[in-house]
Amino acid sequence: MRNPRTTWRTSARPIDLHEDSRVAAAHDTNPHLSAGEIVRRELYFTNLYRVLQASTYIGLAFSPWLGDLVQPQLPSLARWVSVVYVVLAVVMLLNTRRALPHLRAQLPLMVGIDVIAAMLMITAIPDAHTGIAGLLIVNLSAAAALLSLRAAFMLSGAASAALMLLGVFDVFAQNSPVRLLLEALLFAFTYIAAAWLNHTLGRQMRASEALAERRGLDLANLAQVNELIIKRMKTGVLLVDAGNHIHQMNESAWLLLGSPGSEQRDLGSLAPELSRRLYHWRNLARVDETAVALAEGVPEVVPRFTRLAANDDSHALIFLDDTSLVSRRAEEMTLSSLGRLSASIAHEIRNPLAAIRYSAQLLAESPELNAEDARMVEIINNHCVRLNDIVENILQLSRRDRSRPEVLDLNDWVLRFVEEYSESNDLGDDSLRAITQARTVEALVDQQHLQQVVWNLVQNALRYGRMPGEPARVMVIARNATEQGPPLLEIVDRGPGIPPKVAAQIFEPFFTTHEMGTGLGLYLARQMCDANQATLEYVPVPGGGSCFRISLGASVRMATPA
Repeated sequence: MRNPRTTWRTSARPIDLHEDSRVAAAHDTNPHLSAGEIVRRELYFTNLYRVLQASTYIGLAFSPWLGDLVQPQLPSLARWVSVVYVVLAVVMLLNTRRALPHLRAQLPLMVGIDVIAAMLMITAIPDAHTGIAGLLIVNLSAAAALLSLRAAFMLSGAASAALMLLGVFDVFAQNSPVRLLLEALLFAFTYIAAAWLNHTLGRQMRASEALAERRGLDLANLAQVNELIIKRMKTGVLLVDAGNHIHQMNESAWLLLGSPGSEQRDLGSLAPELSRRLYHWRNLARVDETAVALAEGVPEVVPRFTRLAANDDSHALIFLDDTSLVSRRAEEMTLSSLGRLSASIAHEIRNPLAAIRYSAQLLAESPELNAEDARMVEIINNHCVRLNDIVENILQLSRRDRSRPEVLDLNDWVLRFVEEYSESNDLGDDSLRAITQARTVEALVDQQHLQQVVWNLVQNALRYGRMPGEPARVMVIARNATEQGPPLLEIVDRGPGIPPKVAAQIFEPFFTTHEMGTGLGLYLARQMCDANQATLEYVPVPGGGSCFRISLGASVRMATPA
């Protein structure tokens, strides 16, 4: 849960409880860099230091104010070396990103240029040998942090050897004090120690960065899971401050409040009864647990209140429990028991029913059967088929498989379904079309369950969704509710539609308006949708027709390391 100081959403869609926290975290903290970005950043600062180092050489070689302190023995050499080195340093800085793929080969070359430039500057300006040698420590340390330990020791050893050779040359060829040789020896030891220390620190730093990146990835995955859980909760959740302003709500709460617009954020005007109960809970410690409908055409809910934090009285969490869900669970338990009982009865009916049907078929083949008896046999066969369909539906009701959801591209699935259905059934003059979107529409659903549900709905649409004397026109549509909304699958026909009184009962078990219907098809379809965390509803079509809409769960992509 993010910080309560959250602004109201400006979009018309339901408010996501975790989206603001992710955005705030992205702005308030530095994101973890990838391994390549870390190396590029370190190489960039190393090259930037190299430019500053070259600028120091320029100052030693050209500045007139250092004449009393530093006397170049070879001024021309100092100027040429400093100018060439500053040019090379700028080129290295500008070439930072291009050097990354060949870092193991180019970095030793860069440090080699640093060492050569430093040795030449020490030769040209002996009075500044201590400072120049000290500047070289940073170059060797930075290279050691990026290279292997063996390469780091080789570079620091080469720099130490070059500095020792200059010290020996100064002592024996120019009669310089032995102190210079001792300083060179100390710098050589410093180079090697700094290389080892920085290589160890660099390795630990990269390990820590990798661990932080993995932890950040785990947190991102956890945030996605939390977002999905809260979004798919059947219980409505609202966050309200002391001024009765709604800060956040999930999709269920948005629906239970009557799908308000994003500009409606005052609880008092949006749901006066809920605001009154919140006031009584805050000030009088009274809780009204009776069910109430917060908007027209929405189920009744029982509000529950709690504080956002133990020491925070200004913000309250409101949970809206849909009473219809409790009734539905009780109904499901009753139907489950009835299904098991019916299944045992259906098994007992199946064998004698098969014998009756088989006998009727044999009787129909008798050459001595007159027309009146043949009609009777036909009635027996028709009712055997109907009774067998009822038995099959009851058995299917009692042995529904657990859903195995997978990510589906609804565009591709709808095209394949229409093609398969058209090949398996003779449509005649009827038409069945698939309508897809240009953008990908992904959903999380059991493909076998979805196939059964849509097959049943399409059959009903082709059978009943036609005007008298006209062919049926049925469309299977895949789309998203909104740009960021849930994926939808709609089966639309241009028939006479369903009267409102009948539409209110079509999903009830054993309810049918057709003399040969079983009343279990739509009920089983809705049960399969519920098993996949989806919803099936009937929507009238303006101008005539019916639409059965399946609202599916959106797929969630887990973040993975690059």
